[in-house]
Amino acid sequence: MTYVKPKKYLGQHFLVDQEIAKNITEGLRIKEPTKVLEIGPGTGVLTQFLIENELIDLKVIEIDEESVTYLNKNFPKLKDRIFFQDFLTTDLTDIYGDSPFAIIGNFPYNISSQIFFKVLENKNQIPVICGMLQKEVAERLASKPGKKAYGILSVLLQTYYDIEYLFTVPPTVFNPPPKVESGVIRLVRNETKQIDCNEKLFKIVIKTAFNQRRKTMRNSLRSILTKDPEIISDKIFDKRPEQLSVEEFIYLTNLVEPYIQS
Repeated sequence: MTYVKPKKYLGQHFLVDQEIAKNITEGLRIKEPTKVLEIGPGTGVLTQFLIENELIDLKVIEIDEESVTYLNKNFPKLKDRIFFQDFLTTDLTDIYGDSPFAIIGNFPYNISSQIFFKVLENKNQIPVICGMLQKEVAERLASKPGKKAYGILSVLLQTYYDIEYLFTVPPTVFNPPPKVESGVIRLVRNETKQIDCNEKLFKIVIKTAFNQRRKTMRNSLRSILTKDPEIISDKIFDKRPEQLSVEEFIYLTNLVEPYIQS
């Protein structure tokens, strides 16, 4: 097999620019022996560079049977290292046990957010991620407080990762070309092992706030609080969610916890 047809239902847009592919793989900045999982290798445009790096112990996970056949034929070094399954439903301990591993990929636009929610579930095993996704989403994940793009996943990821927007990729270097630009980002696990608040409530507060992002925290959180507790006079309730840092969301979570409706 010499050709893999891009499949719309899988959100496949194959990168064809070799230099950009090389730059993406270099975004991992591997300096010591590292286990790396590539998500959705497709025709192996990133794989070809990863597999030749002596510091990288590479495995790939691919949901498209045609791509798996192509990879098996064209990358003999990947023998027994190709997992023909859905990353989103895979128990990653079946692949790596308790070992840490980095993630890289040209992530399908339609599941990129879900990929990062999965990363969060496995955050203590994943020290580095370098991925290409829709530019708008990439900018959102890397966005800082006070920016319009800042949202739920921005806060949740930045709680545990330092995020850097690396570069923009034009539609013309893909087959087929997507309708929008792509962006490459790098995430590096920070020092936070556990946040200083109820993590389940932390997520509820963030999601409740951003679901009504034009409202102040006083108005958006009223639906989950007992009737007008005295804490809502705190100045943090004057702010809108996109104005709050991770640390402020932690503070807010501790502040409201005694007043959450049962």
